[in-house]
Amino acid sequence: MTDLKLVALDTEDLSIISAHMQDSVFKLQDVSWSQRDMQFAVAANRFVWEENLRKRKSFERRRAALIFKRVLAVRSIGFDRNNKTAVLSLLSVTFQQKDQGPEGEVILTLAGGGEIVLEVECIEVQLADVGGAWETASRPRHPGV
Repeated sequence: MTDLKLVALDTEDLSIISAHMQDSVFKLQDVSWSQRDMQFAVAANRFVWEENLRKRKSFERRRAALIFKRVLAVRSIGFDRNNKTAVLSLLSVTFQQKDQGPEGEVILTLAGGGEIVLEVECIEVQLADVGGAWETASRPRHPGV
């Protein structure tokens, strides 16, 4: 499989990135926020759902970079920001528009009820596989779904 490289500039694009990032895991030590550069980045181990759909017997994860540009502010709830080694699991990435313009909030919803909320001028997101792939023994499951 070739490395994944995607760009999102609207909510439809963002939903595709969200689907590829569903069940990605990361640590806070792999998150960076530059107010000066207006950029928020997450280095995560994403579950390769597109390979799983091909009915393979084994599952795969890949190292990926998820970069949000034109970020004005960042806030979070539902997890300890001081615990840099805690593993967080990303469930979805969504956008809530503010008023009639392109600005709004990108919401990274985490398992366990946590959220990272990015106040953005507009949607401008990049997702790219940046490292090798490795086999994983299990497929993420969501009870009740």
